[in-house]
Amino acid sequence: MTRPGKKRARAASGARGGTRNEEPEEGGADEAVAFIAEQAGALRKLAERHKLDVLHYLLGMTKLEADEHLRLRSKRKLS
Repeated sequence: MTRPGKKRARAASGARGGTRNEEPEEGGADEAVAFIAEQAGALRKLAERHKLDVLHYLLGMTKLEADEHLRLRSKRKLS
């Protein structure tokens, strides 16, 4: 937790660290949805660990929706 009156330091948005948690660049919708699905999954686990039931549920629904979107997009591309 931060002290009152102090702001948390943030990493520079243009910095390249090669981590999986970087925001997507100028990719397409599929890349954005894949990123959202991945992050929603990680946040869902965090919510579950801290017994935040409503957030756990909503993040699970977000991940399901993103995964379904990707599944339907890949199915359309195959046909």
